[in-house]
Amino acid sequence: MATTITLPLFSRLLLSPLLLTPALAQTLPPLPEPVSNNPVLATTIRDKTYIASFSGLGNGKTAADAHNKGWLLQAGDSSWQKLPNVPSSLGHSNRLAMTATVLEQNFYLFGGYSVAKDGTEVTQSDSYRFSAISKNYTKLPDMPVAVDDSVALTYQNRYIYLVSGWHNDGNVNLVQLFDNFTQKWSQATPFPGTPVFGHAGTVDGNRLLICDGVATKLDPDGKRSYVATAACYQGEIDSSNVRKISWKAIPHPTGVARYRQAALPVTVAGERYLAFIGGTTNPYNFNGVGYNGTPSDPDAAVWLYQPKTQQWRQGKVSTPVMDLRNLLELGGEIYSLGGMTKGQQVQSDFIKQQITLLPD
Repeated sequence: MATTITLPLFSRLLLSPLLLTPALAQTLPPLPEPVSNNPVLATTIRDKTYIASFSGLGNGKTAADAHNKGWLLQAGDSSWQKLPNVPSSLGHSNRLAMTATVLEQNFYLFGGYSVAKDGTEVTQSDSYRFSAISKNYTKLPDMPVAVDDSVALTYQNRYIYLVSGWHNDGNVNLVQLFDNFTQKWSQATPFPGTPVFGHAGTVDGNRLLICDGVATKLDPDGKRSYVATAACYQGEIDSSNVRKISWKAIPHPTGVARYRQAALPVTVAGERYLAFIGGTTNPYNFNGVGYNGTPSDPDAAVWLYQPKTQQWRQGKVSTPVMDLRNLLELGGEIYSLGGMTKGQQVQSDFIKQQITLLPD
């Protein structure tokens, strides 16, 4: 029989646990408007939990619905606060596929792309640190190579790794390393798999785990097409040289790739897992309709990888969501905020991603 478990989570992205009582969790208000492809982040500062959403795609799911809006919620409040728009050094008013993470209680926002009315997409190189206290954006040094639809992972409360992703005309295999102490970029050991965008990853100590995404291929007629890539790679960071990562391929949990899922570490019954939740098996651009012309729907499956045994477990959620940038861990519960549910419905609600573990 399947077992439903509330998962206590211990995110390595944060300096302190996110303080949120069950009562407060039941009163989390929806975003002011539906949005998808939005980075969502949370941090606790002086016993107050702050939740933020940045940029994304509005309910119409067209190029004109892409935006750079920001919202901030202090847990316990009944409404969200409108933030200044996410800046753009190119002067653009929208940003999709932005990569984001939390470090030293601040929110870090990297790259993404802007989309014109005619659908033209431009990867942006500018990145920012956002303070939930001052509500200001501080520009960071530009990425050496601009990427969108990348994965951001933190290490030692100092470093941020950006793994693979899309750069204007194609994917890159780069692992770009930002040192928050020196405010400088460098290059780490490249990603060994096929370069992808829309992949997912998480970190546990000095171990990174990256799965899936979309690669490009050249068709016989000379046109480029997009191919889902079912592959997982584990990387071990060398503590004496953070630019050195020992990568190795690990078995894939299903052999079927997912696109724009999200990942985070969890602990179940005293055992450590790295969980991959949501996403879809039918890759798409930004409107939820696949490159193959078929509308995409989210996958309910949950993949749980145990680094100690190097084995996968399977689970599921009752309300699957796709088009995710991040998931939130609040008071020991997992939530998505925004994204698309079945029928490509853009969401504004917090959706609890309660995992049901399936039999081995």
